[in-house]
Amino acid sequence: MPNFLRVGVHQSNVSGYTSKAWCIRRVGSAVFLKWGAVEVHGVGAGRKVYWTLPPRDKTIRCRTVQRASDYAKAAIARRRNHRYEPLTGSIATRRRTAANDPELKQALATILFVDIVRSTEKAARLGDVRWTQVMNHYYAAVRKELKSSRGKEVVTTGDGLLATFKAPAAGISCAAAIHEAVRTLGLEIRVGLHAGEYKVSGGEVVGLAFHIGARVAAKARAGEVLVSSAVRDLMPQSQVRFQDRGLHQLKGVPARWRLYRVER
Repeated sequence: MPNFLRVGVHQSNVSGYTSKAWCIRRVGSAVFLKWGAVEVHGVGAGRKVYWTLPPRDKTIRCRTVQRASDYAKAAIARRRNHRYEPLTGSIATRRRTAANDPELKQALATILFVDIVRSTEKAARLGDVRWTQVMNHYYAAVRKELKSSRGKEVVTTGDGLLATFKAPAAGISCAAAIHEAVRTLGLEIRVGLHAGEYKVSGGEVVGLAFHIGARVAAKARAGEVLVSSAVRDLMPQSQVRFQDRGLHQLKGVPARWRLYRVER
């Protein structure tokens, strides 16, 4: 089964940009989906695509082989209509350690993930031209709020964005401002925040903190801003009100984490 790369405003002969990849694999009556942010380097036959963060995944159990085959064919057809191009090779995962990278530096920050809810449905309804216009306005609005809150953009994820802040209060304030700003575009977002250490090497960032932040965002419902206990513990209790959302097992992350909903 094929892999796909979202082209968007980029073209296949451009190198050094971030985008979104989508993969599908059928095994018997089950269909396995995987998607997430990627970096694209090189062009043509020499192009390399890397996951920037651990991809999300989902298993669809269709009961019969025929239903699974039909599901996979329909899903592939949708991607071909939404500015995705087939990838001929696999998507690699970059691994760096302090032992083989002397320039690796450690940093501490509040990490924000913002993602559009039901973006594929909206893109299908609006069509490619209108959706591209909406996305341009979306990123302009998000970056305006990031600048106002002194956040630092790290990477875009096709229909989302990852950023860092020096203080959790700034990240929470920015999340609320982004939510209000994109509502005028008819978009609903989910946001997750986590505070922790990560490592910086040149223009790349790595660390478990980013994985945890991504999993926190995945637990958020439409319109919600969820934070990990690490963020909540750093905030003065009188500054922001939180609602306890209980303990959660974050996929691929050790131990269970208590999450909190930001009350606005």
